[in-house]
Amino acid sequence: MMGTFAMLLAKSRIPTPEDRYHADVVGEIEAVDGVLKITRIKVHYTLKVAEDKRGEAEAAFEVYLPHCPAASSVRDAIEISHDVTYESL
Repeated sequence: MMGTFAMLLAKSRIPTPEDRYHADVVGEIEAVDGVLKITRIKVHYTLKVAEDKRGEAEAAFEVYLPHCPAASSVRDAIEISHDVTYESL
């Protein structure tokens, strides 16, 4: 997911080095019919972006998830939530 979002940011010439872009991810596991399963994944991105690129970053965030191979592979079985905090450069 992080890679797909970064790819779309790169198309808008928004750099994503480690000091500007990271994700905090939490997976929730529950017993479902006696079997432990990952039921939810919560992703919180932090992106440092120039003010003149913020709109492009917001647009990329709004559309990246359906293009993500990993998310597409599991979204029918695992609830995925995501949000982002933008910090000014």
